[in-house]
Amino acid sequence: MKIITVETLFGAETITVPRRSIKFKQIRATMETLEVREEVAAYLQADRRYTSPEQVAQIFSFLHNEAKEHFFTVHLDGKNRILCLDLVSVGSLNQSIVHPREVFKTSLSTSAAALLLVHNHPTGDPTPSAEDIAITRRLKEAGEIIGIKVLDHVIVGTEGYLSFVERGLL
Repeated sequence: MKIITVETLFGAETITVPRRSIKFKQIRATMETLEVREEVAAYLQADRRYTSPEQVAQIFSFLHNEAKEHFFTVHLDGKNRILCLDLVSVGSLNQSIVHPREVFKTSLSTSAAALLLVHNHPTGDPTPSAEDIAITRRLKEAGEIIGIKVLDHVIVGTEGYLSFVERGLL
């Protein structure tokens, strides 16, 4: 008994399949180290633990002179030492666009255990707006989901500073 196959009927046939390439996008985290060319040892020490809003307000006192809102995150390690300062957004006179995705993007890459949120009010009055309170709550909730604590939000103004923790807002 003879077995009939496609090959016995039509002969050996080679099928050429065109090569296809698959393209992948590779994401590479890059960080830029900025060198500050002034004496910062007096107010920004590498091994210093940051435990009070007053310390944070002193570091960001330079924001008093800014005409636009600047929103920073301070990335802290498990002992509340600074790992990184990140300028998240520069806005207008009275607002700055802040999105949780932008806030936590860099904090994940620095392996931050916690964040301090800092921004200025160019008007000089550090009283938080309804938007300030809303974004702080949203960032705290997002941080809880991914395991990065939001310890405080400090608003700097010419009339002093306001800490959300001290005011019971966080």
